Amino acid sequence: MKQYFLPALRLTLICIVVFMGLYTLLIWVIAQAAPNSGKGETVSINNKVVGYKLEGQSFTDDKYFDSRPSACGYNAAGSGASNKGPSNPAYLKDVQNRIDTFMMHNPSVKKEDIPSELVTASGSGLDPDLSPEGTYVQIPRIAKVRNLPEERIQELVNKQIQKPLLGIFGPGKVNVLQLNIKLDELK
Repeated sequence: MKQYFLPALRLTLICIVVFMGLYTLLIWVIAQAAPNSGKGETVSINNKVVGYKLEGQSFTDDKYFDSRPSACGYNAAGSGASNKGPSNPAYLKDVQNRIDTFMMHNPSVKKEDIPSELVTASGSGLDPDLSPEGTYVQIPRIAKVRNLPEERIQELVNKQIQKPLLGIFGPGKVNVLQLNIKLDELK
């Protein structure tokens, strides 16, 4: 037994040192080179932090673009999906409630024209981006509430679209927080 126990104990101690100490230190050192020293890229207006660039947040006022729904309440400390399957009755009820709410605030939009991302939560529950289609469908509501021409808001959305990496990797996307900040800057 001694011949098995001591090597196993040594291997356990080595793994503890390597994976709990050295690996953690390596990741921390790499994070220091990231923007804001790995604490997340904040978005500020007049030296006041209004959100994080890579973290979704809730916008409930009709004058703003809605974010993608979150199964975790936009809580980065407990991010995650609902883990409910597409045939789960509770999940289907949540999605139907989101569709009903969206249609109540956007009466000019037909049910079949609602992009799925506006009524389903992402895997992390913190997705900060929408597809251009997810923003375009909200333009009539925002134009009406802000008393602005739809073309002006469409132009703003088009300027905020982030193209795919190298033009081929991934879809185009729009950061909802940055779009809403730019929307507030419109005169």
